[in-house]
Amino acid sequence: MTSRAEIYARIRETSKQEYILHEMIRLGFWDPEAGGPNSLQAEMKLQSDLRTELRRLREQQARLRDEAALLREIRKQRMAESRRKREETKARREAERQQRAAAWARKKATEITFVGAGVSGALQKTTTEKARLEAAGLPALSDGAAIARAMGIPVGELRFLAFARRVSQTTHYRRFSVPKKTGGERIISAPMPRLKTAQRWVLDNILNKVELHDAAHGFVPGRSILSNARPHVGRAVVVNLDLKDFFPTVGYPRVWGQFKALGYSPAAATILALICTEPEVDEIELDGRRWYVAHDARSLPQGAPSSPALTNIICRRLDRALSTLAGNSGFTYTRYADDLTFSGDDADSAAVGKLLRRVRYIVQREGFAVHPDKTRVLRRGRRQEVTGLTVNDGVGVERKTLRRFRATLFQIEKDGPDGKTWGDPHANVLAAIGGFASFVYMVDPEKGGPLMKRVAALHATHGYGPTPKPAAAQPQPTADSPAPQPEAAAAQDGAADGAAEGEDGENPWWKLW
Repeated sequence: MTSRAEIYARIRETSKQEYILHEMIRLGFWDPEAGGPNSLQAEMKLQSDLRTELRRLREQQARLRDEAALLREIRKQRMAESRRKREETKARREAERQQRAAAWARKKATEITFVGAGVSGALQKTTTEKARLEAAGLPALSDGAAIARAMGIPVGELRFLAFARRVSQTTHYRRFSVPKKTGGERIISAPMPRLKTAQRWVLDNILNKVELHDAAHGFVPGRSILSNARPHVGRAVVVNLDLKDFFPTVGYPRVWGQFKALGYSPAAATILALICTEPEVDEIELDGRRWYVAHDARSLPQGAPSSPALTNIICRRLDRALSTLAGNSGFTYTRYADDLTFSGDDADSAAVGKLLRRVRYIVQREGFAVHPDKTRVLRRGRRQEVTGLTVNDGVGVERKTLRRFRATLFQIEKDGPDGKTWGDPHANVLAAIGGFASFVYMVDPEKGGPLMKRVAALHATHGYGPTPKPAAAQPQPTADSPAPQPEAAAAQDGAADGAAEGEDGENPWWKLW
């Protein structure tokens, strides 16, 4: 049985008349097959449809009349849709950012793709010349990751050591100045421990394995100032020249090109060259913070253990050219760092002048310059010196210096070491005389032996140790070894800046005592 609620619902959906007609048909008042009420039914159906459409139009009209409410509803819907899209976009971008960050972290841990503006363009070129490297006995390193593995350090640490910054709050060098014997100051750049370790690795595993020209004697294992001086003993004329601004002249492009010439990829050459060079910097205080501002191109630093070996390698072509020139001119040529020495049996001024002109041309062609004020021509009949050693009749230490040294020993034997100095006035005099006695023994054991005994007796008397031991050969120092090693001075760029002071017998630059 149909409930009242259902009846009312059907009347609302159609109309009262249509509902009554439907019920009369259902109850049998009309035979559906007779077609009696069909026209009425159709009319009532039409009226019902019209009323429904009219109701819909009235409701729409009512909504349109409230325009402000309609706009608010539309705005609300749009804002809700916008918020939904923003949240989706934010979530998507955050997920992408995290993916990029994770990928970049993985890449930074395994690759070096940027080490500063202007020097990073070759980091993607990792093709090495393996055959050339293997033939020279050099490690095949293709990129920064390979170099880091070979050094046994993380890629991030290698990137930090090699990164070229124009402005930074950190520095890899401790810079200080030392006075020159000819006046002025020489800037020394001593690398910090981590960079120094990396430079030593480059020196031991790459640079020291490169074959040098026979004319090179400075900072070459088994050679010294003694081996540099011996070829010039007893010659009619000895010519000494110095190269001006030796280390600063060797810039980053030349160092990069040299590593590339050895067979390393552009990427590996970039990392190695950045480790071995540095720019000149200014230290600036700003708002209580210290900044290091680079103001010049990168070059070899004085004090880095890798710098002397790199200059020896870069100077191979210079050494070949000068050796050929010397041989064709009847001279002998050797080079100790930036000190060039020629000697021959023809002391004629015309021959010497012709040699000097050709030497200056070759030196300039190779990217260096002869110091205009530090060229000496020493003929027989006067003291001839090569890197601080006399070579007139044999290799020896200057007599005047030996006399002063013996006088110093006598004064110490007489009155004790207090108030006595030798060489550096701030150094321990007992240590200084020990070093110089060992140096004399290396050059001339006959003269150095008695001096060693006197120094040993002084050390024992005044309780200083260790007693200096006679040495058959001069120990080979490094560029960062402290004075007073006679070869250490030649490692510095000031080897040219502090060359011989002239022909008046004053001590030349290599005489540190």
